[in-house]
Amino acid sequence: MTATSPPPADPPAVGGPPPEPMDLEAFRRNGHAAIDWIADHLATLEDRPVWSGVEPGEVRAGLPAHAPRDPEPFEDWLADLDEVVVPGLTQWQHPGWMAYFPANSSPASILGELVAAGMGVQGMLWSTSPAVTEVESTVLDWMVEELGLPASWRVDTGPGGGVIQSSASDATHTALVVARHRATQAGAAAEDCVAYASNQAHSSIEKGARVAGIGHVRLVEVDDAFALRQAALAAAVAADLEAGRTPVFVCSAVGTTGTTAVDPVRAIAEIARRHGMWHHVDAAYAGTAMLCGELRHHQDGLDLVDSYVTNAHKWLWTNFDCSLFWVADRGPLVDTLSIVPPYLRNAASESGAVVDYRDWHVPLGRRFRALKLWWVLRSFGVDGLRGRIRDHLDWAHDLADRLDADARFRVIAPTPFGLVSVCHADPGRNDDFLATVTAARDLGLAASEVDGQRFLRISIGATWTRREHVEQVWELLDRAA
Repeated sequence: MTATSPPPADPPAVGGPPPEPMDLEAFRRNGHAAIDWIADHLATLEDRPVWSGVEPGEVRAGLPAHAPRDPEPFEDWLADLDEVVVPGLTQWQHPGWMAYFPANSSPASILGELVAAGMGVQGMLWSTSPAVTEVESTVLDWMVEELGLPASWRVDTGPGGGVIQSSASDATHTALVVARHRATQAGAAAEDCVAYASNQAHSSIEKGARVAGIGHVRLVEVDDAFALRQAALAAAVAADLEAGRTPVFVCSAVGTTGTTAVDPVRAIAEIARRHGMWHHVDAAYAGTAMLCGELRHHQDGLDLVDSYVTNAHKWLWTNFDCSLFWVADRGPLVDTLSIVPPYLRNAASESGAVVDYRDWHVPLGRRFRALKLWWVLRSFGVDGLRGRIRDHLDWAHDLADRLDADARFRVIAPTPFGLVSVCHADPGRNDDFLATVTAARDLGLAASEVDGQRFLRISIGATWTRREHVEQVWELLDRAA
């Protein structure tokens, strides 16, 4: 049967009840089989190529043309994982995965996700599952302490608070909406509002401004380390004020996507305060590395900012999605997003004694995402997480130093965290060099470009990566050069 053939006609009605859900004993048996499959998959990652070798449409061709009409045995489900799905996967958990920032997982996180799915609760309000809210607020308060964030960002004792969003882009979009709302409530026209970020900032700034209805985005020039220039920001703001526009939002990046550049947070905060702008810090990748106190100078000035985001699902061994978003003052956030129809009213909410996280982001519905992060913290311990991050930092810095000392290569940006940015020193050989190393199947490497310079991004931080895999990268670069 082909994908374009018509669906089969509905069969004639038959007597008897429809099938029940999988009975719990079968669920128990199949669940054990699924966990065994996952464990075997993780244990054999290194035996697989990082990049999928399928052609467009090949996975679809392995699927039936129409949905199943009758129940199928669970053994067939698992068989199709091996035969149809896995060949079409890029192996993000492979120890040689260094192409993009990590999208890490870990056994503890997988189990937390499984248990949360098994509970199947909805945490949109405190009253709809108090544990979902209170575990989340507690874990986010722990992370304030462990990441060296301002103590006033704890929801239990301060005016601020943290919430788990689905992605850093969603968190940034939320901050932009709050900034726009605050400005328009004060009389500004949305089409005259302006948001600012460096020209190395994540694309979510421009997309979020569009979503929020902010009229203008200014991408500000950067210095030789690809960090936003304070003087250029001040000049852009002054020009917009002179033209009658309203500066409402500025983003500082702590670890840009391209090169992990670090903007001067405190200097930007002073400009933001002077002009009443909402100041958001995008530390999506690097923020979790602030578990290591020796790195916190990169985010000096957080006491002056309005919001901050980092992704536990990048470098904290927690499955996507788990983006940690804090605000210094939750009042403007809740004022912007709180709409209370009659069906959501309840005594606990109206008492003011609880947090209703549905007022802290765009979606109403909420999964129990904090459970997997809590279990990761319990599995590794915070000191264990710090140790793993420090290993990755050491390996990245060692590789960067090795490349920098070799005349065949040029490291094009600083390496403050776990990303090494390098190109061939001979411009005439760079394209061939990049093509060769990114074609490797046992390592996941990717090329990028900044200011017209194409280069290789080597992102060290996957769950199962060991020093020997970084050595494999060096050997590949050495051969390709």
